[in-house]
Amino acid sequence: MNERTLRVEDPEGNETDYEIIFTYTSERFEKSYVVFKEPGDSEELFVMEYVESSETGGDLRPVESDEEWDEIEAELEAFFDQEDEG
Repeated sequence: MNERTLRVEDPEGNETDYEIIFTYTSERFEKSYVVFKEPGDSEELFVMEYVESSETGGDLRPVESDEEWDEIEAELEAFFDQEDEG
């Protein structure tokens, strides 16, 4: 596993590796988010709040509000625009 890989364990203990596309910390909401996808050609993106944890290394939680989604979408759009230019 490398620094661009996110390993997620489901409630049954099955582990799945995902490719991290983008991370973002919101000063407004004082939260961190991770955007990830399945490895390979998958175009479906997942967005979760990331909470650091000394016990598990980190926990993922669903995004809670429309305001959070609006901010994340704007940041993600800017990220992809920058990627297209570079």
